[in-house]
Amino acid sequence: MSTWNTLPRAAFDLETTGRNSRAARIVTASVTVVDQQGDVIKEHEWLADPGVEIPTEASDVHGVTTEQARREGRPAHEVTSELATVLQELFDAGVPVIAFNASYDFTVLAAESARYGVKQLTRFPVLDPYIMNKQVDRYRKGKRTLTALCEEYGVSLDNAHTSAADALATLRVLDAMAGKFPKLRMPASQLHQLQVDWAVSQAADFQDYLRKTKPAAVIEGDWPVLPPEDASRGDF
Repeated sequence: MSTWNTLPRAAFDLETTGRNSRAARIVTASVTVVDQQGDVIKEHEWLADPGVEIPTEASDVHGVTTEQARREGRPAHEVTSELATVLQELFDAGVPVIAFNASYDFTVLAAESARYGVKQLTRFPVLDPYIMNKQVDRYRKGKRTLTALCEEYGVSLDNAHTSAADALATLRVLDAMAGKFPKLRMPASQLHQLQVDWAVSQAADFQDYLRKTKPAAVIEGDWPVLPPEDASRGDF
């Protein structure tokens, strides 16, 4: 069976209103699709009016202000629906979707989908360079941000923190990681299942570390999406 890096694949990224993935609203979204050789064959981009104020600390990162989003953005429910449709079509076709720190982006989309009555995604198969890097290069020193990994693997990242640039860079980083770590070359479905276990283990290890000084610290290990805070509202 062919490995994921020799088949068509896609990358997904969001820029949002904040760090809390269950509360953040989508501001920009991008999905980039490449062919077997890694050449871009399709790009999707959206600018949404999130319906709430975009905090200054968020707009300072991605460059979209509340005024711009209201003036140029499309209604959030339309963007959420169209984005979900594009991603589900990829999943239905067996195309893996790559997302850096996937549990953030997919949790934001899950919350937005619940907010606007959009059907939840199957979210399979998903590939996450952040989870994989912590697993295969666990003793690496320094930050594991997308910017840091781009520098390490020689991936160009122009216009960092725009969803389109970050999506393509995420894809290129994972391709480079597959070149360095042959153990990552396997069918996407198999790698997805491994990441579920890796995420749980990584969260537990980090929680144990934090509890040395913060006994009440809790690190969630759900991947590629966090459950809703109130389970009575329904499962993501």
